[in-house]
Amino acid sequence: MRRMRVAAVCGAAVAAVAGGVAPVAGAVGARAPEAGLTYHGSAVLSGSRVDLRFTPRHQGPGAVPDAAATVRLRWSEPLADRQELPQGCARAGERLVSCRVGVLDAGGVGEPFGLRVRLRSAPSEVLLEFATVWTGGAVDGTLGSGQQRVLVLDTGDSYHF
Repeated sequence: MRRMRVAAVCGAAVAAVAGGVAPVAGAVGARAPEAGLTYHGSAVLSGSRVDLRFTPRHQGPGAVPDAAATVRLRWSEPLADRQELPQGCARAGERLVSCRVGVLDAGGVGEPFGLRVRLRSAPSEVLLEFATVWTGGAVDGTLGSGQQRVLVLDTGDSYHF
């Protein structure tokens, strides 16, 4: 009996990995909704300040429910201790800011974000990495969507991505 339970659990885990989808908690045999987010916008580095504007876009076939996705912004330089962040965004570490993406329809465009962050120093460049963190059972149906890198130079120019 014990061997059968272990085999069933292992089989489900292999099926989830091989199929690229994770099962929704509490739903036997159900597939999680597929989602694929990208972020489009611009960034400007001036001294120790970065002005960032971006909009999430959903490429997946199913809707993204509220609180199912968060965008994690990782900076190559440490952030200043005090930050004024928009509603829905929070400091998540020395170099991290997380923002709730919100509801997105299939093929939809989300609400635009505008952030002004201060860095501890005034570097000549900063690398900004976007990563989508999924909760609530949604899975990224296209590997690599929601992960982007933007190099911003202190030239006063706006870098579009």
